[in-house]
Amino acid sequence: MVKDKQKIQPLFDRVLAKPETERQSNAGIYMPCEINERSQIMTVIAVGEVKHVNVGDKVIVAKYAGTEVQTQDEKFFIIKECDILCRFC
Repeated sequence: MVKDKQKIQPLFDRVLAKPETERQSNAGIYMPCEINERSQIMTVIAVGEVKHVNVGDKVIVAKYAGTEVQTQDEKFFIIKECDILCRFC
């Protein structure tokens, strides 16, 4: 378990991303993501030497991509840039 997310700096072609915990419907209602299924929509928190995404971008990643990193109160994933399928513009 990592104590502080600020100390995590991805290396090479990796990004640190936080999965969405809830989604907003077309009517504006917030719905929690299913507990058993990991969200594929994530927000980029930190980047290594990547070319196509920046900090703050929302991205869609491959279903089982990445390595889970648990901090004291949050869950993050370290993902290869090639496992990012697209980003929201």
